[in-house]
Amino acid sequence: MIKIENLYFTYPNGKKILHGIDWEIEEGEFIAIMGENGGGKTTLVKHLNGLLKPTHGKVLIDGIDTKKSSVASLSKKVGLVFQNPEHQLFCETAEDEVLFSLKNFGFNEKIAEKRTKKILEILNLTRYYNASPFMLSGGEKKRLALASVLAWDPKYIILDEPTIGQDHDQKSKLGNFIKQLNSQGKTVIIVTHDVEFVAETKPKIVLLSRGNIIATGSCTDILTDKKILDEASLLMPQISILINMLPNLRVEQKIVDVFAAKKILEKFLR
Repeated sequence: MIKIENLYFTYPNGKKILHGIDWEIEEGEFIAIMGENGGGKTTLVKHLNGLLKPTHGKVLIDGIDTKKSSVASLSKKVGLVFQNPEHQLFCETAEDEVLFSLKNFGFNEKIAEKRTKKILEILNLTRYYNASPFMLSGGEKKRLALASVLAWDPKYIILDEPTIGQDHDQKSKLGNFIKQLNSQGKTVIIVTHDVEFVAETKPKIVLLSRGNIIATGSCTDILTDKKILDEASLLMPQISILINMLPNLRVEQKIVDVFAAKKILEKFLR
């Protein structure tokens, strides 16, 4: 598991971001970290592979203290896809981008090439095999950065704002892909403001506000709690807002996705 103990973090300029975070992430969980801009979400996940070290407290990855381990070593366990993919793309072709990490981790050349072709195919990037990563669209760059991380098969996968730049079709494919990874035993953590994507994929939610965890719970419970969402500067999913505007439906259960709402409306209309 990943264990965070009394985590405080202050940037060199003196800005305090995290304030005593205590949190355990069990192996095989699917989690969405949500909250307002500047609340500490990205700062928190950068601690999970050692890019940032605690000012105070501990972060343990399968018992390994991140203060006592290098980023390179931790990256074998924890793969992080940045919010801005250009911060981690630097090779001449998409193929080289994915191969880079595999070669660094000592993969056999034939296995590395096979993995590269497979992951680019899965993420619909095969046509860019020999293209420069910087010729891709924003959404494609995001998928390429994801491919470069998934290729070495890390145990923990962290995606910072994965839906930015993706159209509806790609979001749907990404959601299915993430759920497939999770069903295979991977721990998947996403940082996102996209409540509609969260409502469709239904991870456990951790709400972060002003550097503190203010709530944790199921997708359905958190995304239908207007008071706690207001505190984290988030809106309810559009379908939840719509259902709440139709009091004649007398809906007792919490609704966050279109499919559940469809069943309610069909029953009412009958």
